Amino acid sequence: MKGMWAYFVRRLLLVPVTFICITFLVYAVMRTAPGGPIEQARTEMQRRAMGEGGAGSSRFSDSGDQQLPKEAIEQLERYYKLDKPITVGYLIWLGLWPDEQKGGRFSGILEGDFGTSYRYSAPVLSTIASKFPVSIYFGIIGYLATYLVCIPLGVKKALMHGSAFDTVSSFFIFLGYAFPGFVAALLLLLYLATEMGWPILPLGKFRSEGWEDLWAGGHYVHCIKDQLWHTVIPVIGYLIAGFATMTVLMKNSMLEVLSADYVRTAFAQGITERRVIFLHALRNSLIPICANIGHAFALLFAGSFLIEKTCNIPGMGLLGFTSLLERDYPVLMGILVFTVLIELFGNILSDVILAFVDPRVRFG
Repeated sequence: MKGMWAYFVRRLLLVPVTFICITFLVYAVMRTAPGGPIEQARTEMQRRAMGEGGAGSSRFSDSGDQQLPKEAIEQLERYYKLDKPITVGYLIWLGLWPDEQKGGRFSGILEGDFGTSYRYSAPVLSTIASKFPVSIYFGIIGYLATYLVCIPLGVKKALMHGSAFDTVSSFFIFLGYAFPGFVAALLLLLYLATEMGWPILPLGKFRSEGWEDLWAGGHYVHCIKDQLWHTVIPVIGYLIAGFATMTVLMKNSMLEVLSADYVRTAFAQGITERRVIFLHALRNSLIPICANIGHAFALLFAGSFLIEKTCNIPGMGLLGFTSLLERDYPVLMGILVFTVLIELFGNILSDVILAFVDPRVRFG
């Protein structure tokens, strides 16, 4: 037991080191990558010049040569801290170096200041918090649906290994494995939400327009029904993403446990098949499934930007995707902070769960 506690203490001590390495690497890549804030400002000035001059105006025919004044570039570099070395800029973002723009005081993520979004002109934390519930909603429902479907199906396939049911179900499982979730969502939108098929489901989005007003007006049944209709297609996309892996993992684990000596001994002692399978075999076959619970927390937070983009859902995945296209670095770094921390602590939680459910596991 002492060795196990020492192992988890070492894992916890590695969290800040790993966090600094990941965030610094991403920060350095974004600082050196083309298309930064200054390039964005220059592109915006050229676009406005084209709009003011008109497409056929000779005055702006060479708008691609428009340049920002040197003073403006220096001001933008100071504002975005691009005039500082990468290490100093990272320490300012982290909150371990005084920020001249904040009067020389420490102001970074360690002080709870994640900066301001370039795109939304709002604090990063409030921007992330506004999208967080949407990803949590779809993530939890998709995660629970995956477990509720894949665990019974995996057990059924293990008990009927080699049968026609096992063969047919394996065909559809691996077909789904080769079929990306966002493609399935796109096809469902095409044939179940447009006139090309049977338009029985809404065409994307998280909720219908005016949902909040209807909820405030007491139309709870209508609002719940509307929310459920908007949930169907995205959840199917989430379900397909991990459906095959989870089902095959459960089946193989169950087959391995059923071939164990203690299971054969239990059958030889006359214990009923139902009791052996669901009391002894199922419990031990769930160990690999339980060990992956911690890894799912990052997915619950981050969401799937492909599914959210396809279904036009304003979640964390879509926020990260649009922030990457718009070079909204504060939002990207804010999302990275939460994703890395949740992933790191999720890995530790996976080890804790594995050690709890499997007495044979000993970390040292």
